[in-house]
Amino acid sequence: MTYTPQVKTAYCPPLALTEEGIRLSGLSPSRHRSGGYIMATLRTLRKLCQHTHHQACSLHLSASRQEAVVISGRKLARQIRDEARADVEEWVSAGNRRPHLSVVLVGDNPASHSYVLNKTRAAADVGISSETILKPSSISEEELLELIDKLNTDHRVDGLLVQLPLPEHIDERRICNAVCPDKDVDGFHVVNVGRMCLDQSTMLPATPWGVWEIIKRTGIPTLGKNVLVAGRSKNVGMPIAMLLHTDGRHERPGGDATVTISHRYTPKEQLRQHTKIADIIVAAAGIPNLITADMIKEGAAVIDVGINRIQDPLTGKNKLVGDVDFEGVRKKASYITPVPGGVGPMTVAMLMKNTIKAAKNLLLTPPERVRMVASS
Repeated sequence: MTYTPQVKTAYCPPLALTEEGIRLSGLSPSRHRSGGYIMATLRTLRKLCQHTHHQACSLHLSASRQEAVVISGRKLARQIRDEARADVEEWVSAGNRRPHLSVVLVGDNPASHSYVLNKTRAAADVGISSETILKPSSISEEELLELIDKLNTDHRVDGLLVQLPLPEHIDERRICNAVCPDKDVDGFHVVNVGRMCLDQSTMLPATPWGVWEIIKRTGIPTLGKNVLVAGRSKNVGMPIAMLLHTDGRHERPGGDATVTISHRYTPKEQLRQHTKIADIIVAAAGIPNLITADMIKEGAAVIDVGINRIQDPLTGKNKLVGDVDFEGVRKKASYITPVPGGVGPMTVAMLMKNTIKAAKNLLLTPPERVRMVASS
């Protein structure tokens, strides 16, 4: 929340008690019998004037400063899902097949199952048909690749994603690159990553795209601003930095910001130096309380992408927190996203947008090209 200080004019001594006032009134400090006293009084009043002015500023700012606007990711996600629902209905009304999303879920990771359930529920909400293909954690890499190849060539499948993380014996990069780029709604295929880095229209990774939409739809300015991205993962931190620093005039417009990326080897004091001058901080390192109030400047916008499960010291139960000390930072920032309820819902909403985009792209893509790209 922005604010404009309106500082009241501090008290200044009357004209006769200033050097110029003494001269204009005909009183000479050297000749007037009270000159020494007047000059001493003048010096005292000047100091008092400066002190009063400083206190007036401080008191006014502290009285006017309000807590940060808490950005509701849920509210923004509902807005985007409404747009997606209208888009789907228009697409179907025009005689096209309803978009279809296939999700491959390997293993029994509770968090992964929860995430996939949220995605399929969102798909149903906006009118996208979906299926979840469950596979045991013992599945071999070759068996998983065969399944992906089958889904790549299935004309009924518009969007395809393999839920991460995968078991340790499976190469995640190889799996991501096996998904046809035109069906890659996660935006993880090397072709889509490359197009994003070249500012070309493509499937953007859902979480970075969600962060970008939060910033844009909230009206947080990025042009020429200093941004600190804490975290350099190839699926979150790096794409966020790409979206924020690239040219706003290109095919895939960027934020025209000056972006600094920190990571696990960035010394804490050096991180503090960068956060202190940042207009926007995006925390995506997976470290609870990485960003605290003493590290940010007044009025900074703080986007918390972190998802950390910690034990509540009061209840002893597990709870979800981000990378930011929410209660402390909200008293100093202008905008802040909560965890949960911030970036998470936006990730799912952007995934729906990508699925619709995939359906439209595949209508214009010959099946032969899909097979060729998938096998490259």
